[in-house]
Amino acid sequence: MRRLLAVVLLSLAPLTASAHPGVGIVRDRQGNVFYSDLVHIWRIDPAGRKSIAVRDVHSHELAMDSAGNLYGEDSRYQGGDRYRHRIWKRLPDGRVVDVVPWRDGFWRAYGFTSDAFGAMYWVTCPDRVCTIKRRALNGLVSSVVPDKPFGSQINLIAAGPDASIYLVDGGDLRVITRAGRMETRARGVGSALMGMLPDSGESVLVASYGTRAVLRVNARGTVDTVATTPAPWGPSGVMRAPNGDLWLLEYSTTNEAHVRRVGRDGRSTVY
Repeated sequence: MRRLLAVVLLSLAPLTASAHPGVGIVRDRQGNVFYSDLVHIWRIDPAGRKSIAVRDVHSHELAMDSAGNLYGEDSRYQGGDRYRHRIWKRLPDGRVVDVVPWRDGFWRAYGFTSDAFGAMYWVTCPDRVCTIKRRALNGLVSSVVPDKPFGSQINLIAAGPDASIYLVDGGDLRVITRAGRMETRARGVGSALMGMLPDSGESVLVASYGTRAVLRVNARGTVDTVATTPAPWGPSGVMRAPNGDLWLLEYSTTNEAHVRRVGRDGRSTVY
């Protein structure tokens, strides 16, 4: 079974004149952390050493499967309303191969969020009407249709361990259960919300770039701050290591990127 662990960036309200951060930060079983600075994919090894893992890819999103394969997109602006894209995969031995070769347009039919059953999810918003698509392991594509409509400002989605789908609809955090029931978990959560990570006890961690904070929304809808980022940086992606450490992908207002590890004792290290 292929299981991808990822956060997803789909569309963002304007942040600053120059900032359009990536959200991709993932970890393999050996403890290597991978993240995107929109130019390369970087690796931080367990000893804290940085190196380039994949060169020259404009990737906002990343995913890691259980076999240690790293996935990302490479999107290129061609001027006007024209784009080109491909989907790549980095094998554990460092080789990079194409999953989807270069083609015209912006990628629409591939997702970097998968549930525990191996189904892949993505969002498509033709004519500003958003739909969540699901591709099962057998290749069958269907729509995730909730019992209530959602708006046209879905920025990101994430799959919970029970295959429920978390999504940011404008500034609201919503949940679509496996039965198709949609619940509003919390309203007006943060500002310029980006990377999202289902956490323990039905809680969800959300990177609030606009307020420079990582927020935890629990099952009752209570919102707490679990980490903050000093100006001019803001968190765009979040990942939790097995030992409980938080790893934050942070972008500055000039689109520089680095990673901050926040230990259980509250101490932070910047890479």
